[in-house]
Amino acid sequence: MYKAIADNKRNTIFIMAVFVAIISAIGWAVSYYYGNTSVTYIVVAGAALYALLQYFVAGKLAVAMTGAVPIEKSDNPRFYRIVENLAITLGISTPKVYIIDDPALNAFATGRDPKHAIVAATTGLLDVMSDSELEAVMAHEMGHVQNYDIRVSMITFGLVSAIGLLSDIILRMMFFGGDRRENNTNPIMLVIGLVVVILAPIVAVMVQMAVSRQREYLADASGAMTTRHPEALASALEKLQLSGRPMQRQSTSTAHLFFSNPLKPGFFSKLFSSHPPLEDRIARLRQNANKF
Repeated sequence: MYKAIADNKRNTIFIMAVFVAIISAIGWAVSYYYGNTSVTYIVVAGAALYALLQYFVAGKLAVAMTGAVPIEKSDNPRFYRIVENLAITLGISTPKVYIIDDPALNAFATGRDPKHAIVAATTGLLDVMSDSELEAVMAHEMGHVQNYDIRVSMITFGLVSAIGLLSDIILRMMFFGGDRRENNTNPIMLVIGLVVVILAPIVAVMVQMAVSRQREYLADASGAMTTRHPEALASALEKLQLSGRPMQRQSTSTAHLFFSNPLKPGFFSKLFSSHPPLEDRIARLRQNANKF
């Protein structure tokens, strides 16, 4: 587990490097278009500032986007105590506990580190899961907290948002702005620049999804090791599989935070899914049951 945490911290640096490279490519495209190399530095600095801001506020933003509301122990003693007991078992601070009024079966964790973590579950999940299944689901979410997956998610979320915003602004500037360099413009390089700006958000999302899928497998393993009851987590995943109900409030930008893909099923949601297939997660848990 310590190795997983160390790997995640290294992954954070790697992810940031990948996104800096993507943002730099966007900056180069704009610099070439306008014939001003200083634009690259402005683009990179602006994206870095935006991502840093997102890092500190993305947790609160994610909570607002999902409609989650904070609770105290008296509001739902069963749910709150499960989170408290898992925090004690893992030796981390008890996260802030939230509930989402939604019949879909789901949960999520967010925050920039274990000291600023938030966990939430839907009313549907709380109603349908047994105590052992609910504990298994929340152990999975607490695994994200313990493994610093929430930090990776927040940084990735911030950088993906920055790239999407930059690409949108720059495309508008290219098509509707003025003062671009009119002479000696290589049409091939111009096309390359446009392709970079258009493809950058897609590449960024693909990196985000790939990172998220791997962290889900690790969180499943972490949850099973915490409870020593992998079958409870497999059973919870089977209930999600049978339900198949998407969240009422959906957003692709926060989908990777959830226990299971909260989006409406469809070709593109599967292609760019932030989660591995439920059947694969169930099979891994049962195949490795004796190892937990």
